[in-house]
Amino acid sequence: MEKKRNVTEFILIGLTQNPQMQKVVFPVFLVLYMVTLAGNLLIVVAITTSRALNTPMYFFLTHLALIDTIYSSSSAPKLIVDSLHEKKIISFSGCMAQVYAEHIFGAAEIILLTVMAYDRYVAICKPLHYTAIMSPQVCGLLVGVAWAGGFLHATVQILFIVWLPFCGPNVIDHFMCDLYPLLKLVCMDTHTLGLFVAANSGFICLLIFLLLVVSYVVILCSLRTYSLEGRHKALSTCVAHITVVVLFFVPCMFVYLRPVTTLPIDKAVAVFYTIVAPMLNPLIYTLRNADVKNAIRKL
Repeated sequence: MEKKRNVTEFILIGLTQNPQMQKVVFPVFLVLYMVTLAGNLLIVVAITTSRALNTPMYFFLTHLALIDTIYSSSSAPKLIVDSLHEKKIISFSGCMAQVYAEHIFGAAEIILLTVMAYDRYVAICKPLHYTAIMSPQVCGLLVGVAWAGGFLHATVQILFIVWLPFCGPNVIDHFMCDLYPLLKLVCMDTHTLGLFVAANSGFICLLIFLLLVVSYVVILCSLRTYSLEGRHKALSTCVAHITVVVLFFVPCMFVYLRPVTTLPIDKAVAVFYTIVAPMLNPLIYTLRNADVKNAIRKL
């Protein structure tokens, strides 16, 4: 038991060890983070204050924006502050909290994106039954499932890693705490542990991604019966959803759908799905959506 308590803190290498690049990291990522917060919170305020956007699709979009805001906040502030310091330290409990936050909000977003795809399927393939199927109670239940799924996934991950024997070294070659960089520091064989992570994170990502691809193929095939105007509007919404799905799922599968190993590109990929993707989501949904743009103008 004492062996497990040898490491009380971790040292993060950070995004780069180049002193000149460190000076660039602070302003660049501060701007990215502020844009992420502003864009997502703007969508939340615009949708919640507009009666015209009182539909299931925008209800789910509000929760997506909230999740993106918190998800980005689990790693971006630490990265920004650490760029000002030569030695980047995070306590053991702080590290575990960061892992938990990443996985609860990441998993909740994955499930919510699946829910949003189902919403588009019902709206396009079963338009006459849409209001009956996607009632406020059902929408609330689906969002609750997304949050509960995120909680369950993150709890399993954190219970799996918090009891592992970390007995040194304590240097993480990353800008944040994540499963694979942490597993490299465990003083025991991690082959079986890596398979567990791949199954609980990577395989689930792959399975849901394939399910979403099939659902969007069905949706796009059903658009052939629509008028030109209806087809254009439905396509506009679906393209936004598909873009967000690809931006989030592909990096997730790249990082977690492999044995316990870390690659130099992992840091760039992590920046993409923790900071860049949450920043792009508001732009993707608003640039192609006249209703959201009108609601924002009225603020």
